[in-house]
Amino acid sequence: MRTRHPSRVLSVLAVILLSSACGVEEGVEAAASDAAGAGEVGTSDEAHVRGHIAGMAAHHICSGVFVVGRDYERSVEDVVAQDIRRFDIFKWQDDFEYAVNFETRTASVSAADFGTRSAEYNGDQGCTILPAGLEDVTYEPQVVERLSPDPEVTVWPTGDVGAYYDPPPPEVDMAALEAALDWTMAQSEHNTRALVVVYAGKILGERYAPGFTRNTPQISWSQGKSIASALVGAAIQVGHLDAGLDDPVPVPDWQGEEDPRREIRVRDILNMSSGLDFLNRGLGNEDSWTHTNEHFRIYFEGIDVFEHAIDQPMDTVPGAIFRYRNSDPLTANRIVRAAVEARGEDWLTYPQRILFDRIGARNYVLETDAWGNFIITGYDYGSAWDWARFGLLHLWDGVWPTPDGGSDRILPEGWVEFVSTPAPGADLQQYGGLFWLNRGGSLPRAPEDAYWSAGFMGQYTVIIPSYDLVIVRLGPSPGDIGAYLSDIIGEVTDAIDR
Repeated sequence: MRTRHPSRVLSVLAVILLSSACGVEEGVEAAASDAAGAGEVGTSDEAHVRGHIAGMAAHHICSGVFVVGRDYERSVEDVVAQDIRRFDIFKWQDDFEYAVNFETRTASVSAADFGTRSAEYNGDQGCTILPAGLEDVTYEPQVVERLSPDPEVTVWPTGDVGAYYDPPPPEVDMAALEAALDWTMAQSEHNTRALVVVYAGKILGERYAPGFTRNTPQISWSQGKSIASALVGAAIQVGHLDAGLDDPVPVPDWQGEEDPRREIRVRDILNMSSGLDFLNRGLGNEDSWTHTNEHFRIYFEGIDVFEHAIDQPMDTVPGAIFRYRNSDPLTANRIVRAAVEARGEDWLTYPQRILFDRIGARNYVLETDAWGNFIITGYDYGSAWDWARFGLLHLWDGVWPTPDGGSDRILPEGWVEFVSTPAPGADLQQYGGLFWLNRGGSLPRAPEDAYWSAGFMGQYTVIIPSYDLVIVRLGPSPGDIGAYLSDIIGEVTDAIDR
């Protein structure tokens, strides 16, 4: 039996006592699920699962209408059809009823057995799944001002002026490059909505699906893990986070003398090698939509994601094994939040100030849970040019060229080398510091030095130092996305004579 911590045990006990008073007999784990907002006490296991499916659907409808809708407005029906119904992985049920209230800026999905699951739009904090019993988030939403200079009069890369080549570099076969972009968009089963190629610092070519633009914020899923890495680096660089890679992770709950978690280092959580026992049951099996799927439940239940991440026991030695678990990047983001708030600074605006403003990224929306914690492992939205700039920051070793001709070191010296170096526990050399790597040749047509931020259903920002290249691809793909990405990279690099 897995060891649980006192705070969780007390919340579970409270629900068990309430259930007993109502004549409901349920196990401890079901009570914990109810406490987290998975459904009403007394609903069946099947209803809980359907409620979880509805929770994610409510989120996607909300964000499709209100977040993506900042740049590309679609009808509610189109959002449901284009972003949810067409993908079997989201398990849309025929008896689901959905609605959007534009006055309260909420989306809901309902059925007779589980009731209603809702998500609420809170402006620059995006959409939040509301836990059962809450009609609003528990924090005060903040306007996140974009303080980068006007892009229409500011030079690239911070602004948009001079972003394109004129003429293109002589070593680039533009006919082959254009053919590569056209081929990418022609693979209709992959549903690519944005494709951008940046070579030697400027836009070489781009394509967008109808309605989408370079500024449309699109769900980027686990690309946000790489943002979590960059936020740790940026906070260390300016002295807001007083911790190095080899220091213990500064989580107070882990510092007891007999607590083995006190041995987890900052580099371990960035390498996804913390050793925390955080189950990832994936999607597509019978346990995927249950509360036992600790990795995915943050996307459908409406729980406090930071407390969920740190309130876990260990089952292996820190640094020994790379395992893809949301606990680690969420913990990374939690320690930055704690450091920022200890300084008396506002957390909700911090990523924009410390990172995005400095590189001219104006369209990122980092969504939160009901407690104001960024669900940065998956519920993050960025535009194609936002991600292109993020890729360039890493291509340029964490140093950004400022519009006045100077430079701004955003990430510490050596940080990019760390994130692009295989984690000691990654036997296939496929993972670094919250970035994926091609050191083991997982993408056969990509150069060995390629590394990338990657998100569910094919969200990619690929950095290839040997080609001075960044490739961004966005859009929900249900297909063999690895082979597709490999071919995109291969077609683009074949067009460049290096």
